[in-house]
Amino acid sequence: MKMYLDLIIEKFEEDGEEYYLATSNDIQGLVAQGATVEETIEIARSLVVDLIELREIKDKEKKIRLRSIPESFHYPLIFNSKKDGSIIRV
Repeated sequence: MKMYLDLIIEKFEEDGEEYYLATSNDIQGLVAQGATVEETIEIARSLVVDLIELREIKDKEKKIRLRSIPESFHYPLIFNSKKDGSIIRV
């Protein structure tokens, strides 16, 4: 069964470099940073598994509850594009 939690992804710029930061209200302590949205999501996914395992070892009473995926939901499909706006085929 697939489960999910909500990620909040924010874009930042520092010294001319862009990066993304992911946090979640669903799991305390989750902070993932990456150069792209995709990289940030993958880092967050790995951290969630680690945080869940640590929480289960430390405090068996406070388990993190992931939610079941609903039958219908919105999902942002992200594409790379050229400066002219045309989509890059991967």
